[in-house]
Order: sequence, then structure tokens, then C-alpha cells
Amino acid sequence: MNFGHINDAKRINVVVLRKREAWTLMDDQGFAISMVYPIMKTIAQKGFDFGQFCRHVSFDMAKLQDVDARIDESELVRLMNEAARFTQDDYFGLHQGELTDIADMGILGYVMMHSDRIVDALKAYQRYNVILCSGYNLDWEEQGDDAILRFYKTTPTPMSRQCVEDMVSSLYHLIARMSNRSIAIKELQFAHAAPADDGPYLSIFGVEPRFDGRENGLRMSKEVLQYPILYSEPRLRRAFEPIAEEVREKLLRGREFSDRVFQWMMACMPASLPTLQETAASFQMSTRSLQAKLKEESTSYNELSARVRKEIALVYLNKHEYSISQIAYLLHYTEPSAFQAAFKKWTGLTPGQYRAQRRQKSVSLDTAEL
Repeated sequence: MNFGHINDAKRINVVVLRKREAWTLMDDQGFAISMVYPIMKTIAQKGFDFGQFCRHVSFDMAKLQDVDARIDESELVRLMNEAARFTQDDYFGLHQGELTDIADMGILGYVMMHSDRIVDALKAYQRYNVILCSGYNLDWEEQGDDAILRFYKTTPTPMSRQCVEDMVSSLYHLIARMSNRSIAIKELQFAHAAPADDGPYLSIFGVEPRFDGRENGLRMSKEVLQYPILYSEPRLRRAFEPIAEEVREKLLRGREFSDRVFQWMMACMPASLPTLQETAASFQMSTRSLQAKLKEESTSYNELSARVRKEIALVYLNKHEYSISQIAYLLHYTEPSAFQAAFKKWTGLTPGQYRAQRRQKSVSLDTAEL
């Protein structure tokens, strides 16, 4: 079969590679295994058995014993969504955020807790958040008397509703606890669609959020940024910061080889998806040595191949001149059904659902601008 799109596809691939230059090396590092503990705590607080939950969703609890382990974003998103279903709480992320304690954030939390002011804690969160969850972060700006906090992703996949609501809720409650003050929210916006009831948001934040927005964020008085942190101890911050910096640098530099392999595989597409043997030969090593070196960086040839296909698929799906069958062909799937199954595993949506969702969001934004 020949769709006559190889040249266009190659140009698209160049765009993907250039975008990758702006993304951090940690985008594929996933989440610290400790990010599962707040899920465990919230499930237990609701009166459910976490062991039963793990069995129900086929999650290996033994992974929690390795404090240095990391899990894929897709796996954490799956666990959050399954926890919402298991506890029958459609607002699981919001409620998990309420329960988040500074200790749940490990070394990042301790640096935040011993910062001087809220703005210093936010700077620590921004710098060291990669230790907990790569690809998710925040930024802020002052507008008049207000400060606007924005929560975003550095990867092309959309933010999971449960994860972003947990992120917003947890940081809001941490700010209140660190400053020991009530924080008035003036405006709250989420990029995802509105759930059935916005009552839980009003109860937690004191305002009704706007949904289907351009971004995820909240607006509050800029005075909040200057609030002192109640139990700050500068000596402890000076003790914790070097540790956080060391961990951050180790993570950022820890996957240099796998990142080079990923970039090489991306450059080969869409002309070919390199086999394990071809990849090893390109890096002048045996397949066993390649696999061992990738394993040292907590990845594998199969995982890198999936990432290559996923990132290019996301670009193709935003170009409506390509049918799903054509995209499957360009990604070297033998059948469109195999591509659809893989894409749903990556994102929780079929390619058609993802494309429709993006189109609907684009139409909504265009309508809002009129």
C-alpha cells in the first residue's frame, strides 16, 4: 500500500524532534513510586482495603518496597481512575488533594516546608517537582492585585482529570497549611469537561470552577505569595536543598543513553521502525549489551518503540488529512486494529475518540473567541 505521504510524514517527524528539544529529559521518567502512597492513604481513609484494590486492578504491591522505583504516567493515571471507580468517588483526585500532607512529597515537601515564604515554596515545587512526577509542573504570574497559578504538562498528552484535580487541590491545601491561613480563591479553571456536579469544587475551593477552559489554573490575591511559612527553619532548608538538588540532577542526567536511542529511532521514522538488532548495530553493540544498558536506565527497546509510535501518532492525529488507517500504516502496524488497541492503552482513548475530543475542544475555543 502507498498513501503517498512519506515526505509529509518525514516533515512531521522533524517537527516532533524539534519539539522534543524543548521538553525536559525527564518527560519519560514517569512518577516516583511514592506517588502511589497518597492513593493508598485516600482509599484507606474511605474505609476500603488497599490490598483488595491492588488485587482488583492487578497492581503488584511489591513495587512499593523499592523506594527508588518509578512508574509510567499511564500506570498512575490508570490507578487514579480505578481508585475513583473502586471507591465510587468521581471526585477522588480532589479528595486525595485534601488529604495530601507535606510528608507525602518527600524531600520536595521538606524543602517547601522550610522555605521562607509561599513564593519560595512554589519556586522549590517548580524546580524539584521532577523528583516526584515528570511532565507535570506549575508556573505563576502577577496581574494587578492577583496571582495566577497555572498547572501544565510538558508532554503532548492531555492532563488526566483525576491527576490534575489532585495536583490543584493538594497545592491549594498545602499553601493554606504552610501559611496557617485561609486562602480565598477568586477564580478556578479546568481544561477538562464539566462533571455532573460542581458542588464538591464549591465545597473545597469556595468557588464554582469554569470547565473546558484553555488551561488549568486558579487566581488568588498576590499577597498570598508573600505569606511567611509558619514552621520554616532555614537550617533545615539548607540541609534538605542539596539532597533535592542531587536527586534532581541524577534524574535529569540518568537517561542520556536511552534518550539518544529514542532520538535515533525517531529519526528513522516513518521510513522504518528499527528492530532491536538494527538498533544495537547502529550503536555498535550486541543486542544483549543494548538491552542491559537500557535496563540500567529503567527502560527497554519495546518501551522506547512504543514511545516513538505514541508521540508521532499524537502529531498525525492532529492533522485531519490522515485517516486512522494511514496513520497505522505510517507507524508500521500491520493492522489498524493493532494501532487502535495500542493507542487506547497509551491514552485511555481510541484514536477516533482522541481526534474527536481535540476537534471539539478546538471548536469550543474558536466559539469562545467570537
